[in-house]
Amino acid sequence: MWNDTDVPLGYLITFRCYGTWLHGDERGAIDHFHNRYKTPYLPPNDRRRELNERKQKSDPLLLNVDQRQSVEAAVCEVCEYKQWLLHIVNVRTNHVHIVVSIGTANASQALNSFKAYATRRMRRDGHWKESHSPWADKGSQRYLWNERSLARAIDYVRNGQGDDLPDLD
Repeated sequence: MWNDTDVPLGYLITFRCYGTWLHGDERGAIDHFHNRYKTPYLPPNDRRRELNERKQKSDPLLLNVDQRQSVEAAVCEVCEYKQWLLHIVNVRTNHVHIVVSIGTANASQALNSFKAYATRRMRRDGHWKESHSPWADKGSQRYLWNERSLARAIDYVRNGQGDDLPDLD
């Protein structure tokens, strides 16, 4: 079944925590000059990774349970305020996945709203004291054009992230 409108049914929005996946790391990367659909990641590059590590403003951010709760609350707050339909959110230690229907709103602006609200909420809750953003630049907005892709994205966010995170705090 295909959605015959110009508006996607939803988006899978993903953003990473600051410093948790640097260019040059063994997982590969995509940069400004190598960002084409379905092309492979850039290969690992120790020199590039070390250069990026030296440029960091703080240690990489791994979200603890309190920070994850702040981020999830912020995502819910954005959706309520903007009247977007939140299908699912999964805040991991080093990234955030959101499946959301935003109507005709711009997906890049939605990504930025989620990151901004999450930053403000973590600061308000006393869980982020750095002057810089807790998030890596940019993020991903995958268009979900039909019911099947929407259902698959929800399943991926719910079941494809590994085990539930323990409450170690």
